[in-house]
Amino acid sequence: MKQLEPHDWAKSRKLAMDLTDSCSVIQPSNALRSQAMQLVESYDLRAADALQLAAGLEWSQGAPHERVFLTGDQRLRDAAALRGFEVQLL
Repeated sequence: MKQLEPHDWAKSRKLAMDLTDSCSVIQPSNALRSQAMQLVESYDLRAADALQLAAGLEWSQGAPHERVFLTGDQRLRDAAALRGFEVQLL
């Protein structure tokens, strides 16, 4: 990975803070954890990745079509695409 210059670090931090104002936090309910467990078995995902995908599915109310899913992980990207998300690799 490349190292960020101090100016880029400050710019990235501000962008991250701005993004938190527009994000939704999905709490890991029992139903979400159950869905994540099914995703682990179906797509060979790590637990945290499965929770992220399950939260995305809950956020999209089970209709992820035309919703963007961003990830830096290829397996998670593939699973999200198979579930109907428009995926973008970071």
